[in-house]
Amino acid sequence: MLVVMDDDRDLEFEVGELLYDLCVRLGFCLPPEANRRLVEAPPAGVDAFTDAVFEAEGMGDMSYTDLRRQVRAVVDQHMSRWPRR
Repeated sequence: MLVVMDDDRDLEFEVGELLYDLCVRLGFCLPPEANRRLVEAPPAGVDAFTDAVFEAEGMGDMSYTDLRRQVRAVVDQHMSRWPRR
């Protein structure tokens, strides 16, 4: 039997995978509440999502340019595979 998930469930799964990857690869392990907010209402663009991750980590002052570039690359890699809305 084939189970078809709706786009919202697919997107929630994809966001969860992205957040897991950020935690494992770069050490950006967000608090559960921040994870939940991003899964339920992910920012639409790569830069907006990257900014939200840094804000959730308390690093929103943009002084971490090399690290931000790394996080943005992971976000971009994942978002390019997300279901279209």
